[in-house]
Amino acid sequence: MYAVVETGGKQYRLGVGDSLKVEKLAGDAGTVIDLPRILMVTDGQNVSVGSPLVDGARVQAEILGHGRDKKIRVFKMKRRKKYRRTQGHRQAFTQLRITDISG
Repeated sequence: MYAVVETGGKQYRLGVGDSLKVEKLAGDAGTVIDLPRILMVTDGQNVSVGSPLVDGARVQAEILGHGRDKKIRVFKMKRRKKYRRTQGHRQAFTQLRITDISG
């Protein structure tokens, strides 16, 4: 059984036991949360596709922890003008493990 959910502006195909990094969500480590936007659920035979969401479907996930990704460097430059700017960014994320899919 797997589901397609949307969180943080991205879509993920999830199965029970899968672990993934998503945009930062509220909650402490060890907390079980429901992912609200479920776009599709299938159990192998039956496929339920929402328009846009599947009614009555539920995906539960356990928060494993929070963190920040590797730093990316943003460099801007205008040639011949002595203009150079360097900026770094580290995106915050939440590590999830899928515990239950029903729908």
